[in-house]
Amino acid sequence: MSLSDFFTPIDIDKIIPKRGYYASQLGSKIEHFSVGFPDLEEKTDIAIVGVQDDRNSINNKGCALAPDYIREKLYRLNEGNYNTKIVDLGNIKQGATVTDTYIALKTVVNELVKKNIIPVILGGGQDLTFAQYMAYETLEQKVDLVIIDSHFDLDDDDCDKNGLETTSASYLNKIFLHEPNYLFNYSNLGYQTYFVSQDSLRLMDKLYFDVHRLGELNGNIAVAEPIIRNANMISFDMGTIRSADAMGNANASPNGLYGEAACQVARYAGINDKLSSIGFYEYNPEFDSNGQTAILLAQMIWYFIDGVYNRKKDFPLNPKSQYLIYKTSLKHDEHELVFVKSKKSDRWWMQVPYPALGSKNERFHLVPCQYDDYKTATAGEMPDLWWRTYQKLS
Repeated sequence: MSLSDFFTPIDIDKIIPKRGYYASQLGSKIEHFSVGFPDLEEKTDIAIVGVQDDRNSINNKGCALAPDYIREKLYRLNEGNYNTKIVDLGNIKQGATVTDTYIALKTVVNELVKKNIIPVILGGGQDLTFAQYMAYETLEQKVDLVIIDSHFDLDDDDCDKNGLETTSASYLNKIFLHEPNYLFNYSNLGYQTYFVSQDSLRLMDKLYFDVHRLGELNGNIAVAEPIIRNANMISFDMGTIRSADAMGNANASPNGLYGEAACQVARYAGINDKLSSIGFYEYNPEFDSNGQTAILLAQMIWYFIDGVYNRKKDFPLNPKSQYLIYKTSLKHDEHELVFVKSKKSDRWWMQVPYPALGSKNERFHLVPCQYDDYKTATAGEMPDLWWRTYQKLS
């Protein structure tokens, strides 16, 4: 089966302005599937994938309509100072069942990642994150998952109440319980404490997962960069953005990320050398006054694209001449902590050893960190990130 079998072409007449696009606009740069399916054998960096399925989105029916509304705004933005190599593959329409849609999205993402093409998934409910995650099952690699969301989406009661196996409010259970387990780390950015249970918080702590409250991010969004830098895949729930900036979601809340912070998060995702897929979910045009949320989401995608074309390629650490090594000792511990700083980007990593398993050759895991982690270590204290990573490795 060809990838083209999963897609329906874009109705370009509904998107293109009457005057057409200027030469500098993305609409004249992106090869789109309106007649012939794009040739993926040519050098392609990014592929836009629309998904028209919202059947398992809780209280947000209408987000299946999102892809073309987003395209209309995205195509009108000007290209940055680089030559984009982007294709728009069209829309994956609803399958006979939601499971059919999941299989289609899983297959598409899997094939694109194998071709070193980054899929940007637009539209549908956040339950599609499960299909995005399943695409990595045959790639034989551990996955670091980052989700930007005001909730944890672990709601078993919602599953039972709706008779659904996977919903936008419960898909994370499916990811955590899936066998074989190839999830190395899960991180949440932007959760709001009144939307999550204390039992969920205790579970995250027990599993050594990284969860960060909205209050940690607003006014200091840079703390999100090392977390995002560690991700293989990202899922962004548009309901995480405060309703004043993005009202195009039935579950929008007065509190949330500011629009500027959401764009910064998207750029952090783009400059992450490890990231191989990203999804923007739960945008609902039916609640979007004057297309404001569609414009913001288009700008977020623009920042993501800008990040991709400004990647520093400073991970893995090669050549070593491009890095500075710092070693520190703790006050009451025999551990020596090793930090690495890139001369290209000034970004930091922390070296965490794998627990001894009888091997003569010591192995290390490099985890992105902040300069503040280095300062904590130089003060003789163990950074929390080092300890949690060590526990996961064991």
